[in-house]
Amino acid sequence: MPITLPDLGALAGIGSDLTPRNSYIMALDSGTTSVRALLIDEYGCVVASARRSVHTIYPQPGWVEQDPMEILAGQIATMIEVQFKSGIHSANIAAVGITNQRETCVVWDRDTGQPITNAIVWQCRRTAPIADALVADGLSDMIVEKTGLIPDAYFSATKLKWILENVAGAREMADEGRLMFGTIDTWLIFNLTGGTVHATDYTNASRTMLFNIHTLDWDDDLLKMLDIPRSLLPEVRWSSGDFGHVSSEVMTHMPPIAGVAGDQQASLFGHCCFDEGTAKTTYGTGAFVLMNTGDRVVRSRRGLVSTIGIAADEKISYALEGSIFQAGSVIDWLRDGLGIIDDPAETSAIAASLHDNGDCYLVPAFTGLGAPWWDSSARGLICGLTRASNRATIVRAACESLAYQVYDVLEAMEADSSMRLGSLSVDGSASRNDFIMQFQADLLQIPIERAAEVETTALGVAYLAGLAVGYWESREELIQNREEICSYWPGTALDARARALRGWREAVARARTQAVK
Repeated sequence: MPITLPDLGALAGIGSDLTPRNSYIMALDSGTTSVRALLIDEYGCVVASARRSVHTIYPQPGWVEQDPMEILAGQIATMIEVQFKSGIHSANIAAVGITNQRETCVVWDRDTGQPITNAIVWQCRRTAPIADALVADGLSDMIVEKTGLIPDAYFSATKLKWILENVAGAREMADEGRLMFGTIDTWLIFNLTGGTVHATDYTNASRTMLFNIHTLDWDDDLLKMLDIPRSLLPEVRWSSGDFGHVSSEVMTHMPPIAGVAGDQQASLFGHCCFDEGTAKTTYGTGAFVLMNTGDRVVRSRRGLVSTIGIAADEKISYALEGSIFQAGSVIDWLRDGLGIIDDPAETSAIAASLHDNGDCYLVPAFTGLGAPWWDSSARGLICGLTRASNRATIVRAACESLAYQVYDVLEAMEADSSMRLGSLSVDGSASRNDFIMQFQADLLQIPIERAAEVETTALGVAYLAGLAVGYWESREELIQNREEICSYWPGTALDARARALRGWREAVARARTQAVK
């Protein structure tokens, strides 16, 4: 049965008049390394938060797992803690929103509510042979056409197939209708509602490689191809809408769960990228770039994927997405791997201390290259070192590598969509690095807009939940909440920019010739 912890609402003696001025939205952010609960007010400001780390398991090289029960227990614990810390309890929570690490796969027993195995995390590569077989069978075009995704172990479908074929008794239980499948949002919804709701939203469904983004339904051809019974799958709902109520065993006043979205789509909404041609980049461990393509599904010819970007107000906005494997992790490597910095915050000043990069480039292909190259055999390199090179040279090359990779993805997006960006919204830890953001503006030749509220992912799902219950009246009200604490304007001479990009492309070509033997 679902895990429960005591609620404090009844003890707080708080009234139930949930106007925006005396109520809040609770956003649950279930990420890969931690789960968090945040309380967000009517102005889109985070007033309190709580966090629990999530342990990751590596049973074999390339295998990545997590315990679904640990994720659930940690998430409920943060929901309780944030109420204690803030003095704001469930009587004054107007709605709950859930955003989550996407593609991670959980399968559980319909009767007991217990997982039949650990969650297979989005990073896991154990199912690469399944994806390779789909390509070898000539099914790539059908998959891309229906789902917008390329056949890859990254997405949930191959993980679910692996569980059914490799966990003892799973296939028989699935055929008998005794199993449930979900991404992390679905797992949380099921448990937080006391096992009454088995649902996901359109954005998470679109990342499974089982969902037809044109018909907005699970695709029978794909299910048959992978031998997955439809009975396992959750109902798919709008991101802003009804996902049941939190069980009274978890929160006494049972606020509605009214917003659900995958983390990158939630960030897109949090940045108010509502119009076709708007885009955002999240600079986390990796970097994720999404461009709103409106009501068009743009099929990429340049290494990107098509996905559902926004699913609210009974309207779908599609998006192009590019995933970059190494971003903030490159800065962490300077500290943890090379030991040449003590704190990532140092890198901006160190990089800016040099007049230029001295023709030195770092390609951070530590685990291959993601979009738009998708070259798993590429390996990292530093090239262009001279006797004059020093610590600052390497730090600057590392910082620049983030901006170059984002440039490559956005260049592909503009070519695929035939749209030119007017600006780029940014968030994530590396967006606080003034050098990287200015260099990004110089490369793209457009303004870079950094949000005042750093918790853009949580803010996005809070907005979705708040709109569903009338906490905010319209998207226009959300736009009014949005502030930019800093804008970066392009300033580099075009000839210097062109030379820098040529050097980067030459470095990438060298990295791609270093194929793993």
